[in-house]
Amino acid sequence: MVKCGDEAVEVWLRADPEAFFLTDHYRGYGAVLVRLGVVGADTLRDVVVESWRRIAPRKLLDENDARAARTLP
Repeated sequence: MVKCGDEAVEVWLRADPEAFFLTDHYRGYGAVLVRLGVVGADTLRDVVVESWRRIAPRKLLDENDARAARTLP
């Protein structure tokens, strides 16, 4: 389960219904369930990063973005 916001839940469910799903318990919580054996590594990374960015404190986001900018070619 990853917390990604209500709008993103709908996007992930439409984009790959084999990999992403909901149960009644998680409806309305802005979270989506992930079938790890089905989802691709790149897609999983995207949804986890998106989830982290939603809840990370601003200081960590800024540090992460600055580190990423320094590693770009």
